[in-house]
Amino acid sequence: MSLIQPFRALRADAARAAEVAAPPYDVLDTAEARALAADNPASFLHVSKPEIDLPDGTDPYAPEVYAKGRENLDRLVADGLLRREATPCLYLYRQVMGDHAQVGVVAAASVDAYLSDRIKKHEHTRPVKEDDRTRHCRALNAHSGPVFLTYRHSAAIDGQVARLTAGGPDIDLTAADGVRHTLWVVADPAAIAPLVAAFEDLPALYVADGHHRSAAAVRLCQEHRAAHPDYTGEEPFNRFLAVLFPDDQMQILPYHRVVADFGPLSPGELLVGLRERFQLAPSREPVAPEAPGVFGLYTGGGWLHLTIDPERVPVDDPVARLDVSLLADQCLGPLLGIGDPRTDPRIDFVGGIRGLAELERLVDSGRYAAAFALHPTGLDALFAVADSGRVMPPKSTWFEPKLRDGLVILPLD
Repeated sequence: MSLIQPFRALRADAARAAEVAAPPYDVLDTAEARALAADNPASFLHVSKPEIDLPDGTDPYAPEVYAKGRENLDRLVADGLLRREATPCLYLYRQVMGDHAQVGVVAAASVDAYLSDRIKKHEHTRPVKEDDRTRHCRALNAHSGPVFLTYRHSAAIDGQVARLTAGGPDIDLTAADGVRHTLWVVADPAAIAPLVAAFEDLPALYVADGHHRSAAAVRLCQEHRAAHPDYTGEEPFNRFLAVLFPDDQMQILPYHRVVADFGPLSPGELLVGLRERFQLAPSREPVAPEAPGVFGLYTGGGWLHLTIDPERVPVDDPVARLDVSLLADQCLGPLLGIGDPRTDPRIDFVGGIRGLAELERLVDSGRYAAAFALHPTGLDALFAVADSGRVMPPKSTWFEPKLRDGLVILPLD
């Protein structure tokens, strides 16, 4: 079974696509989603976060929430805001954020390739989130949130994508955050076949973002296969919705850390512990770490520039040498007493898109005692971890721009 295939999508009507397209479900809380979609019944948030259409306080994992999502999806189809393609298609999806541009291929990716580790992972999933996405997709009978995949760039793919995007797009919109999203429909089998073949020549794909969505797709596929033991492998449930971007076009921002307190240490004792592990220098400006192994520390007293002692950086361990691991192993754990970052309530995470000013604001508000600014994790590091069969610590990467939900949906019927 090939890595990717075309599929008969539900695609947003071009004239209304700006109304339908919405941020991913997992970058907004319920209150933010309700406010954003309040005056827009076409917003895909009514499908991806359907609790916004139910009374305040509704459990987002209640059965009526998933049923409401299906009801809202059916309404968008009935109103003509989402239309089913007549034939299987691929799509080319360009995003422009400031000076950065990236073009990905929207396709149905293979569950079997995921199970055989030809689509590689680098992150653990949380059961509650995986259960949620499985129930959501089961209720919709569709994959509505695309998985963000990447691959080592290929001249063969680049050439075809450039040729297919030379003409005008089928959808063109600019979101409220200023990011421009354009979509080209590739319906000609003569154009689809060589693009599918070029991806087949790749040794592997990598999940950049969307581990819970891809894991949910696998669970749903296995349910369908158990119910249909005569399956052929060609059914839509054997695939999941994905957008595939080459590594040389990807933009990764840092994922910062904030901590509620210094644990057992006084501020002075923390500095003593840090000096044993890092070179410290005060900074009059916010510290945006310029290289791996460099960190910024902000407390109420200002910024410090931290550089890890090189002897403390493991050479042969692709996980332990990550900056997020170094910070945890050399500071957060031994000095501040923070254990598992997935469960310890004393630590939180701030996406790099919010900037260093957000770190200062959180500390100055009194909610947190300190903030650590990190350098972005590189794709080479992600590839090395995934190729080794290991996983990164949670919140290691923050990809921008984010994909919009609702432009293209993969039905499972």
